[in-house]
Amino acid sequence: MLTITLPPDIEQALVDYALKQGTKPELLVLDSLRERFMPFSASASPAEREETLADFLGTHIGVLHSSEHIPGGARLSEDTGRKFAAGMIKKRQQGRL
Repeated sequence: MLTITLPPDIEQALVDYALKQGTKPELLVLDSLRERFMPFSASASPAEREETLADFLGTHIGVLHSSEHIPGGARLSEDTGRKFAAGMIKKRQQGRL
């Protein structure tokens, strides 16, 4: 086991930052050291593990596929730029912009 003695100024900065983050100074130090020396470990971010946001949030929120409710799927992610522009034109014509 390694013990590191911090100078008072670093210790105080660490304690203050941990308090702002709502964590313990020890956990903040361990996370920082893991990030620095073990960047692709199990604690790596979803991007580092090449996961999607749905993969990362899957255990926290529900995920569904529109084809479960609409035959062929709703395809809401397709042609979004054109759909957005059409919606903005419609709002402008209605005087809401």
